[in-house]
Amino acid sequence: MKAKSAENSRTTITELMIPSYANFGGKIHGGILLSLMDKVAYATATKHSGAYCVTVSVDNVDFLQPVEVGELVSMMASVNYVGNSSMIIGIKVIAENVKSGLVKHTNTSYFTMVAKNEDGSLMTVPSLILNSKDDVRRFAEAVKRKQLRKGYQEQMEAEKSAFTFEKQKELIDGQRCEVHIKEER
Repeated sequence: MKAKSAENSRTTITELMIPSYANFGGKIHGGILLSLMDKVAYATATKHSGAYCVTVSVDNVDFLQPVEVGELVSMMASVNYVGNSSMIIGIKVIAENVKSGLVKHTNTSYFTMVAKNEDGSLMTVPSLILNSKDDVRRFAEAVKRKQLRKGYQEQMEAEKSAFTFEKQKELIDGQRCEVHIKEER
């Protein structure tokens, strides 16, 4: 399988934000933006792998600034990392006020996608050619995020068995909650 560069699969989806996309506060609903991010992640992963791809996880969906009705939103995506069957797709979202020309960065997110064969089994994807320092940085950052996520998951799993009620109460002491548990008989 021939390696492919990140440039080969870079994808941008641009869409005008219309009133039906707005939430009760008059801003574009986060679910609309997530749906668009999922679409661009699918397109990018499919271009790289040449196969049907599915989303397996989403990291860091931080809504940095609200998106307004009438703005032109662009989702710019690239393959930042490849494993055997998985790809991490980095997505940068910008919104442009087409009247004023003001452009703002509204979201950055990372979608992990996997490629599937016709029978639904996982398939190997092409390795990634890194042609720039930015490509190297993105790949290295993805490796670091994977390591941190794995360490976090392992720590949470290890603490589950030792996480007694007393330790739980100690952890939440001083937080904005009230514990009202009726005595069990």
